[in-house]
Amino acid sequence: MTLFSDEYQADPHPALAELRHAGPVHRVVSAADVSFWLVTRWAEARQILADPSLSKRQPLGGLPQELQAVLSKQLLLQDPPDHTRLRRLVSGAFTPRRIADLRPRIEQITDRLLDGLTGALEVDLIDALAFPLPFEVICELLGIPVEERRSFRGWSNTIILGDLGSTDLAEAVRELSAYLRGLFARKRARPTDDLLGALLAVDGDRLDMDELISMSVLLLVAGHETTVNLIGNAVYLLDRWPEQKRRLLDDPGLVPAAIEEVLRMAGPAAMSTYRVTTQPITVGDTTIPAGEQVLVSLLSVNRDGDRFTDPDTFEPLRADSGHLSFGHGIHFCLGAPLARLEGQIAIGRLLARYPDIRLARPWQELRWRPGLLMHGLATLPVRMQP
Repeated sequence: MTLFSDEYQADPHPALAELRHAGPVHRVVSAADVSFWLVTRWAEARQILADPSLSKRQPLGGLPQELQAVLSKQLLLQDPPDHTRLRRLVSGAFTPRRIADLRPRIEQITDRLLDGLTGALEVDLIDALAFPLPFEVICELLGIPVEERRSFRGWSNTIILGDLGSTDLAEAVRELSAYLRGLFARKRARPTDDLLGALLAVDGDRLDMDELISMSVLLLVAGHETTVNLIGNAVYLLDRWPEQKRRLLDDPGLVPAAIEEVLRMAGPAAMSTYRVTTQPITVGDTTIPAGEQVLVSLLSVNRDGDRFTDPDTFEPLRADSGHLSFGHGIHFCLGAPLARLEGQIAIGRLLARYPDIRLARPWQELRWRPGLLMHGLATLPVRMQP
């Protein structure tokens, strides 16, 4: 099997198991003909994700100006002290306590979306629930007016799936940046009680305009794309493991543990973001020279048999937890508490309302989204029986 082919996207685990067996790190080439080092084992991945000698800064020469302006200030592509400063300014909005306060609103949105499925025999659950739930939540959190949200799905899909050199990606970033500049101007004129309003109102160490746009793009895109995949992947796994689905129906208190197991077995991110070696580093028996790009295969390391017992078995109550789906170290995902809460509410209420929900197509026929970094279904046709 060729890495990153359509066949690989549909079921990457056999190829990743071969790589993992062969060693902890490998030189590979992406579908876009970009070569990098891929880490495939859990212990080495944890080491790499926390190693300060690997930099998140990337060379941006040759990219359209719009992309350079956004990426050069992107939180995910910063090292300390810039990373520390930017993360501090936004992290207060994502504390576990503040996220817990969102529970009633997330439940309300979920119930409304499920109400819209009443009477339906078959639906695409990505369009009906997995996308609109986290999208509405992040738009409300940021303070995006309801009547102005229509364009965001197109922009988000292009930014997530687009090639860095494509005109479509540059145009999506240009349009989104122009919209955000106008939104910031309105919020400065009339302050709002939301996350973007709070960032604009920070005293002292403020974000400049490029930093504001970069942070907003990150929050808008990462704030819902990963949860779309988490919800879809959860329904997919529960259909393939019906005995576990029955356990959740008998004991809804197991839903949080089941979401953690979904994150381990079929996490929403296939890969970590890029890191660059600033000096030679040794991974296993391999020395990676300075100036090389390194990624972690999250799908692989979360099924490492040296870390997890029966790693290909879906077991919500497993004793050996510790997946790396949200990363590790200073770049651990800010939105992890929100993604977990949305996943728990969506799956818990979906099963309570539609306990007999099942895939409407054989799982082998489902279409997975292309791209290197994300791992999620393009569509999820299900049969609904209240």
